[in-house]
Amino acid sequence: MKKFVESLFARESKKLALINYVFCSDKRLLKINQEFLRHDFYTDIIAFDLSESEAIRAEVYISIDRIRDNARVHKVSFKSELHRVIFHGALHLCGFSDKSLVQKNKMRAKEEYYLAKYL
Repeated sequence: MKKFVESLFARESKKLALINYVFCSDKRLLKINQEFLRHDFYTDIIAFDLSESEAIRAEVYISIDRIRDNARVHKVSFKSELHRVIFHGALHLCGFSDKSLVQKNKMRAKEEYYLAKYL
């Protein structure tokens, strides 16, 4: 996975210095969401870009509880959903957004592209 994430950044023409993935509970990620983003809802992932130069340095927090629930809802394996979310966070750090429907569709297409490449 580490090498694949590094290759994702390279394919998106981004320089990666360091990315830390932190796996936690819904409760922990909700606290982070409330404290840092002022959002009062559960989410599966939050990515913090800590870069001070061109090379990306980041921390990415992922809720294992959300991954499990989303996998069940979308009828995919836990592993597949986890990979999708890991790639989703990396894509955010590469500059992709998912605020609008068009952006969400582009992000989903990129996630699917990388999922197909990884598997």
